[in-house]
Amino acid sequence: MKKFLSVPFLFIALGLTPKFGLAQQHNIDKVNLLYLQKLNDSLGKEGVRILDEIFPLNRIKSDSLFTRMLVRGLLIPHSFYFNFDSIQTAPILYPADSSFRVITWHYTLNDADYRQKGVLQLNTPDGSPKFFPLFDVSDYTEEPQDSVRDNRNWIGAVYYKILQQESQGKKVYFLFGYDENNSLTTRKWIETLTFRENGEPVFGGNFFRIPFTSVFTQESRRYLMEYKSGSRARLNYDDDEGMIIMDFLVSETGEPDKRYTLVPGGDYSGLVWKNGSWEYIARLDVDMLGDGNEPRPALILNEDGTAKEDVLQKQSDKNMKQNQPPTKTSTKTKNKKD
Repeated sequence: MKKFLSVPFLFIALGLTPKFGLAQQHNIDKVNLLYLQKLNDSLGKEGVRILDEIFPLNRIKSDSLFTRMLVRGLLIPHSFYFNFDSIQTAPILYPADSSFRVITWHYTLNDADYRQKGVLQLNTPDGSPKFFPLFDVSDYTEEPQDSVRDNRNWIGAVYYKILQQESQGKKVYFLFGYDENNSLTTRKWIETLTFRENGEPVFGGNFFRIPFTSVFTQESRRYLMEYKSGSRARLNYDDDEGMIIMDFLVSETGEPDKRYTLVPGGDYSGLVWKNGSWEYIARLDVDMLGDGNEPRPALILNEDGTAKEDVLQKQSDKNMKQNQPPTKTSTKTKNKKD
């Protein structure tokens, strides 16, 4: 049976380092603080069992217990400022303005049946508890990227990053998520999140300017990257480049409509925030290496859409050098290595 990654490797796979920046105590009375601390320890232990229990029934029981305990904790006044730092299996993310936090986790039933769970808690001015459970309905949705939804019709994912932007004077949040999906494909999402005046969350929106393809359609309200299970594809925001960078996917069989054939092809695409939406850039140059020796994309376009001639020339020179016929020396060296 295919199992989820163990606790430390789960965060590594998602590109996460657990960070809990809010104060452990903020107007929480001593009795409630003691209760939350005990609950915190129990949540940490039960969260590990959700991933590590061998039998599906035990994982379901642990998930049910974890959910009930978490709800009891969130019902405590000012609990938003308690960081639940013992939970190492459910990322807890805050946007830049700390107006809310989202907690997500997952468990597996079998190789083709996965479940995402979550809760979104608001940072209320008076500390009164207000949160929204997230109900994953992706199994019952043929095209999960095509509609605006609420917390009762959530497209499940384990979120690993939140970006905060502004469009037409309104705050918009973008949640990067990971979803095992099934035995054939893995999914990564960029989910859009806004809020109604009453604080209710709204998932999905028209914030992506991407050419319509078989993967990204005109009705898309969130960004979906779906690819062959077992592959590793990048989808994250690069602070240095100031843009979202993703692997460019290609089909192993020349059938791009079949997402279970899609794998990283070695090139990168990007999304740049411009005029209140994410604008697609089809091609990025990969001529540099990052700190971890991974390919580090560099823009080949200026902000006005014109080409960066120096980058293009460098790539052209590199291609010409690679296409030159081998010298006798290099051929002997190659044969010796072979």
